[in-house]
Formats: sequence, C-alpha cells, structure tokens
Amino acid sequence: MKILASLFLGTLLTLFGLPVSANLAENLIDGQHVLLMRHADAPGYGDPAGYQLDKCSTQRNLGERGKKQAILIGQWLTNQGLTSAKVISSPWCRCIDTAKLLNKGQVSIAPALGSFFDDMSHEKEQTRNLEKLIRAQLNENPKTPIILVTHHVNIQAFTSKVVNVGDMVLAKVNKNGQFVSQQIYSSPNF
Repeated sequence: MKILASLFLGTLLTLFGLPVSANLAENLIDGQHVLLMRHADAPGYGDPAGYQLDKCSTQRNLGERGKKQAILIGQWLTNQGLTSAKVISSPWCRCIDTAKLLNKGQVSIAPALGSFFDDMSHEKEQTRNLEKLIRAQLNENPKTPIILVTHHVNIQAFTSKVVNVGDMVLAKVNKNGQFVSQQIYSSPNF
C-alpha cells in the first residue's frame, strides 16, 4: 500500500509540473543557497481587518487544497533527496502550517519572514532583516538545507520575482545574505 501511495504521489508531482532537480539537495548544502517558499494555498487575499498573529482564527489560513499542496511539496522535496532541513517560518499561521506539513523537521519562527503586505513602507527594512537571517543561518548551518516559508511580498522584494502559492525559489546568496541569483520551482496546481 505504501508503495502504491508513493507511486501515486510521484505521478501527481510529474503531472503537476514540479521538475526533478538533481542539484537541489546538493545546492542546499553548499553554504550559498536557501530555499524560499511562498506558503501553500490560502483562499482569499490579504488578512481580515483586525487579525492577530497569535490567533489563527483571525487570519487567512490554508484551505484543504493548500494542505494537500504542502504535503505534495514535502514529498517532492523528499524525492529530490531533501529528507530533513532547518525549517524557518513567518509568524503567520498559513506559513507555519505549510512549514509543518512539509515534514522536513522542527519549525522555528522568525519575524524577519513576516509579511509587510499591510504596510509596504517596511519593505526595505524587512528585506535587510531577511538578509541578516539568511547570513546568520548559513554561518550557523553551512551544510544544512535551509527552507524559509514566507509570503509573496517578501520573496518579490528579495528576488524581484513574483511567485504563486506554494512556489519555491532556490536563491543563491553572497556572504552577506544578499540575493545573487535564483531558480524557481512552480508548485503543483490541482
């Protein structure tokens, strides 16, 4: 039964367009790359007025589609040779839930990954904080894959690329954690 489930997931991932990447796991242990991921599908746009970070019920959260999407992405990452990672999430519940469903290890929270969608004037400061986070993590964990689950505004500010829900960006960075180049992996749409 487990073999059939793995074959089914593999077939789904092939059908839904996530490319096989022989270099993904290798790149993530070279001390120069991190994997940025936009949270999985959470129906709606933005967060409701008056939302609170410490109360998931007040936020926009993953739907059933998003939960399945995050699990499929986690399986795809395993198929790429990425069985465990240092996983860090934005404090928003949809990011935390995505990070946990990837099933790549304990999830820690970093405010540097938090959305600034509600106040775009924080873009430069938040991007500098992201660079500091990346630099610190790569210095502390140079041979450990690092997955950062965040929001589209953060990824766009850092890489200048617009990504969809569940998309991943393999970002190469310099020694200061600043963006150098990327490869985008599109998430399955189902």
